[in-house]
Amino acid sequence: MKRTRNRQTARGGLMAVMIACFLSGVAFDWWLREVGPPLPAAALLRYKGVVEAGPSDGSTRTSAPDRTPVIKAPGQTPAEEERADPIEELRRRGLRMPIDGAVVDSMKGDFAELRSGTRPHEAIDILAPRFTPIHAVENGTIEKLFVSKAGGNTIYHFDPARRFAYYYAHIDRYAEGLKEGQPVARGDVIAYVGTSGNAPPNTPHLHFAIFVLTTDRQWWKGAAIDPYLVFGRD
Repeated sequence: MKRTRNRQTARGGLMAVMIACFLSGVAFDWWLREVGPPLPAAALLRYKGVVEAGPSDGSTRTSAPDRTPVIKAPGQTPAEEERADPIEELRRRGLRMPIDGAVVDSMKGDFAELRSGTRPHEAIDILAPRFTPIHAVENGTIEKLFVSKAGGNTIYHFDPARRFAYYYAHIDRYAEGLKEGQPVARGDVIAYVGTSGNAPPNTPHLHFAIFVLTTDRQWWKGAAIDPYLVFGRD
């Protein structure tokens, strides 16, 4: 009888843990949609330094350049890894512009502009007519299709080495058949410009961001890079 009660107690404890995990997952998903993405920035990566996320009051602090996330390529020595520059790495790749005909000069300064008075933009906005095709900037994988309060319909696209993520937001609709885990090639049409999320309804545009993934490769975590520094030549 005692053994039976012990088994029942163990089953009850396991059920409680499973319920707690489920509720935690639901709560986390809600948080991501309401106050998490569109841009999962653990830090803002500048060309010559990093501005890290500050205390809960929303302030920021600047850290030394040696805190810059590094990108390890196959065969790199530890010393080479320490000298890696993610912006130069992406420039060498020759990323494709996500919107045909976009003017690079118009992106200058967009990354650092404030939104809602205090929040850095951490991305570029490319104005285009509604339903304009959005192209994958390089080969890779569709890691996550996500709908958030701010970003609306969004795409998180990982590069082949899973070092970088490309983020596309305010999408009207995804390309037909697009799904998570799907390989994409540079230039593939993956979505269409819109005003979903908190975009002004009369200003269709693509909110585009690039970030360096953290070592755990979670799609909502990373250090944001100014795309102008990748597409431009300042």
